[in-house]
Amino acid sequence: MENDTFQLTASEHGGELHSLYSKKTGTEYLWQGNPNYWKYHAPLLFPIVGRCINNKYRVNEKIYELPQHGLARTSEFNLIKQGPQMLTFELKSSPQSLTVYPFEFIFQITYTLLEHGLKTTLNVQNPASEKLLFSVGAHPAFMCPIDPADDLDDCFLEFSEKETASIIPLSDKGFLTHQHTPYLIDAKKLPLHKDLFEKDALIFDTLKSATVSLKSKHSKKSLTMDFHEFPFFGIWAPKNGAPFLCLEPWHGHADYDDFTGDLKTKEGILVLPPNNKFTCSFAVMINE
Repeated sequence: MENDTFQLTASEHGGELHSLYSKKTGTEYLWQGNPNYWKYHAPLLFPIVGRCINNKYRVNEKIYELPQHGLARTSEFNLIKQGPQMLTFELKSSPQSLTVYPFEFIFQITYTLLEHGLKTTLNVQNPASEKLLFSVGAHPAFMCPIDPADDLDDCFLEFSEKETASIIPLSDKGFLTHQHTPYLIDAKKLPLHKDLFEKDALIFDTLKSATVSLKSKHSKKSLTMDFHEFPFFGIWAPKNGAPFLCLEPWHGHADYDDFTGDLKTKEGILVLPPNNKFTCSFAVMINE
C-alpha cells in the first residue's frame, strides 16, 4: 500500500513488515532481511518476548516449549482488512498452537500509513473463559546508517529527555541478570559504534523519554520512534557488522537467569481477563 510519501510492503508470513520506502527520496528505511546477517525485517513478538530458559516454561505445573520470541514470527497470518493506507493481519490459536501455548487467543497487527510515517497497532484478544497470559512486542530493524554515504560512527540515538538510566545486562546465554548497570548519565544522545552490542542488546526499563530518534551528523534523513505505551525498550544489532539497528518496544522480556516460576509469576507478563482485549501501538516518523 502507499500514500503520497511512502510505499509499504508486508507479508502474511509472520504478519511482518518488509519495506518502508520513501517515494520522495528513494530511500528504504527498513532492513531488507539479507540472511548473511539476519533474515528478518521487523518480526512480531508473541506470546513471549525474548527467550525462556531451555526454551521451556510452566503453566499450572505443565511444561511447554516455545522458541525465542514465541510463535508469531514464524506463523502464517490472514489478511483480514485492507484499505488504501491500512492493513490488518490476524493470527488465531489453533489445535497446533495449543500444544505449545495453552491459551486461546486472537492476535492482530495493523499497519497504518501516515503522512510522515507509519503507525503499528498490536491487538491481543482473549476469546476464552480463562485468563490469557502473554507478552507482546516488536523487533523492527532500520537501516543504519540510513544514508549509505554515512558511516556508523556518524550515527547516534537521541532521546526526547535527558536520561539517567541503567540497563538490564544479559548473561552469555541471553537471559537477564538482576544487577542493573548504570549506562546513561544525564544524556540525551547515545553514539553508535561497532562494539556497542558486544554484550548483546541494551535493555531499558526506566526511560523517561517517549521517543527516540536515529540520526546522523551529516545527513538530513532520520527517523523517530514513539514508544510511550511500552514499559521496556530494547536496542540491538548483531555483532557481525550488519548495517541495521533494531529499536524494540516490549511488554515483557526474556527470563531472568534464575527464573523457575510459573508463567503467571514472570515479570512483564500481561494478564488478560476472559472476553477482553489489550491494545498498544507505536509510531515511526520519517524526517527527510
